Amino acid sequence: MSLFGEETKPQAQAAKPALLLQDNDQQHTSPLLEYWRIVNAKKWGILALGVAVGAVALVTTQAMRPTYRATAEVLIEANKAKVLSIDEVYGGVSSNREYFQTQAEIMKSREVALRAIKKLKLWEHPDYNPRLEKPPVHQPVLDMLGMERKPQPQWNEELLAAAVYQRINKELNIELVRLSQLVNVSFDSTDAKVAADFANAVGEAYIENDREARFKMTQQASDWLQNRTKSLREALETSERKLQSYRERAGVITVDASNQFGTGKLIEEVTQRLVEARMRRAEAENAYNQVRGGKVQDLGSLPAVVRNPLVADAKKQLAEAERKHAEMSQRYGPEHPRMVQAEAELQSARDSAKRQINSIVASVTNEYEVARATERSLEATLGQARGGAQTDNRKNFELAVLEREVASNRQLYDMFVTRAKETAASQDLQSSVGRIVDMAEVPEKPVAPQKAQVTLMAFVLALLLGAATALLRARLDNTLKLPADVESKVKQPLLSTLPLLDKKQRQQAALLSQQDPHTPFAEAVRTAKTGVLLSDIDQERRVLLVTSSVAGEGKTTTSCNLALSLSQNKRTLLIDADMRRPSVAASLGLDPHAAGLSDLIAGTKQLADVLQQLPGSQVDLISAGTLPPNPLDLLLSRRFDELLATLQQQYEIIIIDSTPCEMVSDAVALAPKATGLIYVVRAGETAAPLVVKGTRRLQRAGGHLLGIVLNGADLKQAERYGDYGTYGQYYGTYGAPAKK
Repeated sequence: MSLFGEETKPQAQAAKPALLLQDNDQQHTSPLLEYWRIVNAKKWGILALGVAVGAVALVTTQAMRPTYRATAEVLIEANKAKVLSIDEVYGGVSSNREYFQTQAEIMKSREVALRAIKKLKLWEHPDYNPRLEKPPVHQPVLDMLGMERKPQPQWNEELLAAAVYQRINKELNIELVRLSQLVNVSFDSTDAKVAADFANAVGEAYIENDREARFKMTQQASDWLQNRTKSLREALETSERKLQSYRERAGVITVDASNQFGTGKLIEEVTQRLVEARMRRAEAENAYNQVRGGKVQDLGSLPAVVRNPLVADAKKQLAEAERKHAEMSQRYGPEHPRMVQAEAELQSARDSAKRQINSIVASVTNEYEVARATERSLEATLGQARGGAQTDNRKNFELAVLEREVASNRQLYDMFVTRAKETAASQDLQSSVGRIVDMAEVPEKPVAPQKAQVTLMAFVLALLLGAATALLRARLDNTLKLPADVESKVKQPLLSTLPLLDKKQRQQAALLSQQDPHTPFAEAVRTAKTGVLLSDIDQERRVLLVTSSVAGEGKTTTSCNLALSLSQNKRTLLIDADMRRPSVAASLGLDPHAAGLSDLIAGTKQLADVLQQLPGSQVDLISAGTLPPNPLDLLLSRRFDELLATLQQQYEIIIIDSTPCEMVSDAVALAPKATGLIYVVRAGETAAPLVVKGTRRLQRAGGHLLGIVLNGADLKQAERYGDYGTYGQYYGTYGAPAKK
């Protein structure tokens, strides 16, 4: 007890923080680092995939026929010379970008391609001859099904050209050169000469096709103009006859085009005179109103009177007489002859001024009356002239309509006659839409396949695909492969990690820790032994239940080796409680048919009859015994509990190898009877959800889980992942015997 007494507690307590620290480090691992570890673990497979795909791509490109590309450069004229002056004949050529794009599409059209194919008779070339086309691969299947074959067409130039066009349509490329009027015509072919000839033929066919199309348009326009001119001539003659007939009916004499009947001039003169008369009448009326509204003594101050020159002279004489009278009155007396004469002259001037004013007033009234009479007379004359003008206007309107119709028909007729003559004369003068600037030459180097580029791209894509596949498989894989998976996916403590055994070691796996104690496997078993002894360290008697999720996970191997390791310090009993498919005795090289646990519970055998001693060790074994029909009932029986209590008095550690808990319920029934559970998981095979389900089921039944043993872990794979790369080195260093 001194070995596992109070002195070992600090060590156990110190081991737990170290485990927690390791868990925290694993939880904080960067996802990118995790991805890198996954890819690094599969790097040789990914590299092999890349090399294989690259080699296939290289072989494929070597087997492919090389493709050559020839390019001809065509200049499209922006401003074509127009022989005719009407845009409709030519379709309205413009120099904008849309025009060049349209020309490029025309160059790419089926009509131009067919013209080039016919010119070269491309169907005579073996690569493009539709008559040499082989039947489809599935044709024998169609024949077996009784389906009729398509009849062979009666080949002619049109059908041959159409069939060739279907094959080469995708190989022809028309591309506008940026910021220029140039177009590159490129054609890809496995024959370099055909590539150059067809590119040149397309450019020439485009120019010829445009010239022919515009010739047809001009010819159609000429025919249309001729037919239209005839109908216009008839319309012109009809309108002229109508005009002459109207002139004869209306008695119209053409003297002046602007004034056919003279009424307009009369109205213009009368209107002008009326305006003048109204102005005079307004002035006279104004003066008349002033005269009528003014007082007698104020008549001399009226504007009409003041403006009169006679009144002005009379007022001057009156002013002179008043001045003279004033001088005489200061010098002489009233009886003086000169004074008397001055008064007579003053009176005479006053009488004269008064007479002039009265005369002006009378003339204002007469002038007003005359102005009114003149205005009324002119208004009457204007009314009569307007009445006559209405009739003349109607005649002029109808006459003008007929004259305009005649003029319009004559102008249209003259224009069409001129255009018809110009069009007929210009049928042979067709300008070219473009010209070939640079003829395509026979290429010397192929453009496809680009072997190095294709191989490199295939290699890179294969690497990416392999890496993606590795990451996807790692994400979809929910099995436990590494020790870290136990903590992260199952959330249970890891008791130990048993390394993967080779073929020779698997043959003696149950006794490997005894026969070769310096192997990593034996060291891992000792690690599990240490974990068991450090758990519940104050408990002297222990019953350990070893189980797994499914069969084949190594629970029997774990039970045997753990019993061998514990027997070095404790008196140990190994019980094979798997009474359905027992394997402990056979694995240890003992008699598998000997009496065992079932016989002991049934009471047919005594303990001394069923105990077997494992040679070379301190381990006692109770095998499964006779296979009963109801193993679960035996394990749940009171006799088994009594037997277990009796065995605990004789042995310090009892290890029970049970059935897998996922298949049957034997382990669940034994879980509350044991002081500790050891759950064995096969690395890379057992799914994490299955382990979680099994451990929870055992814990709900009352079992105390000591930890999980990860069996068959690939330490080399752990080294590739990086975190466990020293496991094998540690085992090799600490497990091997000391060198002399």
